[in-house]
Amino acid sequence: MRVLKLSCLVLYRFALAAQAGVWTGDAALAIRNTALVILAAHAVEAGVAFNYVRRYRGSLAVSMFLTLLFGLLHIVPLARQSSST
Repeated sequence: MRVLKLSCLVLYRFALAAQAGVWTGDAALAIRNTALVILAAHAVEAGVAFNYVRRYRGSLAVSMFLTLLFGLLHIVPLARQSSST
């Protein structure tokens, strides 16, 4: 799971570089658009799985931020934790 989270962070880093103009070209545009699509999907996931997002032990704002970054990689452990208790 850590490898997948790291992959998300790398994708976002490249997308930020593309957005800032540090990296240009067709690949930069594709990476930026891919990151936007993934962020949009994670926003939908945050709304659909809000009951699990609320169960995070930290603040709700942090949980929402983690959900926007990682989506199901953040939600699934919370869902498993709530089903085992």
